[in-house]
Amino acid sequence: MPDYMFLLESRLSPEQRAALERVRELSRSQDMNVYLTGGAVRDLISGQTIRDLDFTVEGNPVRMVRELEKGGARITSESERLRHYELIFAGDVDGSISAAREDIYERPGARLEHRFSGIMEDLRRRDFSINAIAISLNAQSRGLLIDPMNGLADLEKQEIRALSIHGFTNQPVRLLRILRYCARMTFNMESRTQEWFELAIERGLQENLDPGEVGDEVRALAREDNPAATLKSWEARGMLSAVHPQLQRRKPDYDSLNKLSRVRANLMGYGLRPRLHVAVIFYIFGRLKSREAAAALRRLEFRSAEVDAVAELVPETQKVVAVLKGRKTNTPKDAYSYIASLPAEVLAFIEVELPNPKAMSKIRNYFQKWRPMRAALPANELEALGVARGPQFDKILEQLFDLQLRGKARNPEDRTKVLRQLAGIKEEPKKKPEKPKKKTKGGPEEVPAPAAGGKHPEKGARSSGPAPASSAPGAPRPHAGPSQSAAAAIGAKAQVKHDEAAAGNRAKKAPKGKGRAAKKSRR
Repeated sequence: MPDYMFLLESRLSPEQRAALERVRELSRSQDMNVYLTGGAVRDLISGQTIRDLDFTVEGNPVRMVRELEKGGARITSESERLRHYELIFAGDVDGSISAAREDIYERPGARLEHRFSGIMEDLRRRDFSINAIAISLNAQSRGLLIDPMNGLADLEKQEIRALSIHGFTNQPVRLLRILRYCARMTFNMESRTQEWFELAIERGLQENLDPGEVGDEVRALAREDNPAATLKSWEARGMLSAVHPQLQRRKPDYDSLNKLSRVRANLMGYGLRPRLHVAVIFYIFGRLKSREAAAALRRLEFRSAEVDAVAELVPETQKVVAVLKGRKTNTPKDAYSYIASLPAEVLAFIEVELPNPKAMSKIRNYFQKWRPMRAALPANELEALGVARGPQFDKILEQLFDLQLRGKARNPEDRTKVLRQLAGIKEEPKKKPEKPKKKTKGGPEEVPAPAAGGKHPEKGARSSGPAPASSAPGAPRPHAGPSQSAAAAIGAKAQVKHDEAAAGNRAKKAPKGKGRAAKKSRR
């Protein structure tokens, strides 16, 4: 059996792993069995993005939910009758916790009754086999895959199979749901499920859907990566009228929805996770009048806060655009601080609905220049300089970032210099280059000996001054005194050589008689 816990932990984000571990700790302390079920297991095995974490416990999860609230979780909806809680865990992780239960029908299509039970009965009551899989999170069976309806095989075949011939009859809203799964996962209906689906359409079950259940499907649709694909599938089957009677004719704003999906993908690439459900609902009902859209949402049992969020989306976003165009965000520092404080979904909606050039320029600079610059701040370099992490450490980095936003301290040399200045560290004194040691006056100078035959091995420059008296022919060669420098010694030797050559030339030009007389006199 594959190690599903290893697969799960490797696929979850750090925030999701933290939420999962917290639920495991609470279940162990409260002595309850807990299982990861539904969409998380389905998406894990099929390779889809894990959107949320659905937990099922054998018992009442209310104490667990209250403990999670103390840790920062927020409840978005709850049903005490079903013991089902939708919430956002600490770290902005979507999920739910519910008690294991069994659905009971006296006859197909009769009123639904519930009975709390164990995990096996809870999985068998579900809509489709791909949703009837669980992974145990308990210490004794951690990582055990529970698949009583063989949903793993359907995932491998990329098929969606209903668990009962009465599945669509008992809950007609599953007609909308199966089309949503097919559009999201690009799966097909299993052959018998396809027959049951067509039979339910022929019987007109889609015309009598419960408004509250349709509202739940619209909420789930608004969280899809590509909601337009599901809406087109509903439209092809004539099911948009279940959302609103005029929607089948007026159509959702598909162009804006497609653009919103592209913007979502771009923001995900920057490491952001925008919650675009309000914007998606706005575009689903975008072709309707404001009053019609609000009435439709109330009919689908949307809460007042949800209806108000859709109605105020455009006015609130216009205020943000006005700030981005105004003087308050003229400097890069002010623009960065303001944009960083905005939710990602606001930035996405601005790009789709209100793409003001000045505002978009600042948003592009935020993502393409300022945000990467902030991520590249040299924290390790500052720490290497001896500054301990703390408030002063963070303040220095903020000051450096401010300078970089203004175009300063961007190259490594300037950055290091500025870090030292901000940290109050003096620069190391520059080492002076070592000068050659001067020879002491009066020290002995080594003079190279002349080569054989009286010739000196080195060629010296001719002296332009008058020849000294000691340079006459036959005079003894001068010897470099102890105070004579090396250059002077070399010059003197060159002069002697020159004088000898001149004397030789004069001797050749003199008359022979005089030469003989000179020889006799020398003798």
